[in-house]
Formats: sequence, C-alpha cells, structure tokens
Amino acid sequence: MVNKKKTETVSLRLKTPSTKKAVTNRKRSSARRSSSNPINGASSKSSTKGSGELGQITQPKSPMPPQHQQKPGLESKLKPRPRYQAPYYKGAEKLKQKVALITGGDSGIGRAVAVLFAREGADVAITYLPEEQSDADETREAVAAEGQNAHLIAGDLTDPDFCKEAVEATVTRFGKLDILVNNAAFQQHQESLTKISEEQWVRTFETNIFSYFRVTKAALPHLKKGSAIVNCGSITGLEGSKHLLDYSATKGAIHAFTKSLAQNLIEKGIRVNCVAPGPVWTPLNPSDKSAKDVAEFGADTPMKRPAQPEEIAPSFVYFASEVDSSYVTGEVLTLLGGETTAG
Repeated sequence: MVNKKKTETVSLRLKTPSTKKAVTNRKRSSARRSSSNPINGASSKSSTKGSGELGQITQPKSPMPPQHQQKPGLESKLKPRPRYQAPYYKGAEKLKQKVALITGGDSGIGRAVAVLFAREGADVAITYLPEEQSDADETREAVAAEGQNAHLIAGDLTDPDFCKEAVEATVTRFGKLDILVNNAAFQQHQESLTKISEEQWVRTFETNIFSYFRVTKAALPHLKKGSAIVNCGSITGLEGSKHLLDYSATKGAIHAFTKSLAQNLIEKGIRVNCVAPGPVWTPLNPSDKSAKDVAEFGADTPMKRPAQPEEIAPSFVYFASEVDSSYVTGEVLTLLGGETTAG
C-alpha cells in the first residue's frame, strides 16, 4: 500500500523535456529502431526478408530457455528479452496531444502500449508495483526516447485509495485524461480448485477486475466525448483454463464489464473495448509457472510460439484512436497466433 505522499515522491522525479530535447529524443529513437538491436530491435535473427524491405519479422519461437522468477517478476531478467520497440511501426500522430493512463505499464504489454502511444504523440502515465521500479524506469526512458513525457506512479492497485490516487496523479501532472488502459494483472496456476486459497482468490479479483472498476470509476469524471477505455482480457476468459480458475473468471468478468460499460457510456461518446490475447512473452508467466513449463509457453499455438508485446500493442492503438475505431465500441478482440475459434 502506498500513500499519496509516496506516489508524489516517485512521480516528481520526472521533468518535462524541452522542445529541443524532445526532437533529439525522436531522432535517437528513430536511429535505434533502424539499427541492429538483439533485444528489441531488428537484429540479424529478427530482420525482415529482402534488402531493407518490410516482410515477415522473425520472432523467438518455443522452446524458450527454462527460467523462473519470484513474483511479480522483472522484464529485465527474462531471456530472451520481450520485444516492445516495434521497430517497423511508424507513428502517424493518431494520439497527438492525448494523455493516457496505463495500469501495469512498467513491462510486458503495458510497456509496449506505452511506447506506441508515445510514438503516436501521447503523454503517458503508468502504474506499477514498487518492486518493479527498474522496469518502470526503462519504460520511462523508452517513452522519452519517443519525444513524449512519462509519469511513473508506484503503488498497489489492490488498494482502493491508490486506484483513485493514480488517476488524480495523472490529471495533476498532465492536466487531463483522454485514454485509460486497464492492463494490470495477477495470476497463479493451481492444479485444482481446492489448492486455491482464499487469499489468492481475493488477490486475483482485487487486481484483475476490482482495480478495473475502481480506476475506471475514478477516471470517468475526467473523460469526455472522444475518450477511450481499453481493457486487457484474455483467451482464458472465453475458453477457460483448468489451472487458472480464478484468473480465467476475472478475465471473463472483464469481457462482460467491457460490453456492459460500452453500452452505458455510448451516449457520452466514450468508447470501451477489450484486447484478449493468447500467450504473450511477459514476466507474468515466468513468475508463475515452473521453469520447464515456461520453456514450452506458447508452443501449442499454430504459430508455435508466444506473441511478443510489440505484436499486441498496435491493437490498443487501434482502439484508442478515433481515426481508426470511431465506430467501434463493446468489442473483444482476440489475438491468438493462428487459432480461429474462441469459446
């Protein structure tokens, strides 16, 4: 639990870059995306076909190196590092002068979304657990490299007060809020329902659906016509998962929450949609599964691999952008690596 004073202390370390610095950061970002980067850029092993032509990007396939981390897990310790820079994605100012709040934005899908939002011209605030400070710092640097401002807000979303404080800190820092991305999640595999403790069940629901409700409720007074809410669901919320009973239940709730809230807010001109991915290479699973199981993560998809965060993030841009999806609300978009059925 983090009080308001601590939230402000963490956040005030950020400074708005000057126009000259922003231009410099954009140039550096462009240079980095076009250079060889074995972690997040287009290395010789992840380059496109042809000489400088955009083709099928090669992404890491299963098996991944066996590995396990203690929760909440750090992206910086994953091997291979999740790819989030989307080197061939070109911004088109779709989110110019917008402000977004992304829960769980320090790593994984949240980080990739923060980077692409920044590339499209948005300033970004992210929430994260204090233990994830190093990952959050890297996300801040990545957003700054796109020429935009990042605001870091440390705290635990299972605390109702922090859910409100996160929204207040965003509006205080940037003066407004246009886009809310509910992305934070907790999961813990268990062999059977009898193995799920009361504590685990409550924590999963507090993080995965209660926080969506609380943050959204706090954000609504600041949203206006043209604003967007994008929730992160999961294929498990449609198909279920025998070892993720509590997690799957919350993801199903997120899908229903999305559709219901979309109907509720349509007259206000606020769109609500959901991205429901299959397996994605983030700290969430290596901090949950055994090292052996992590190695085979995503291998059962038709593409024989998990998605990389940079492959999921463009769908969040699509839902956040009026240019792309002004007629779209109440949708649950599945990204499943070749699977053609869900539920």
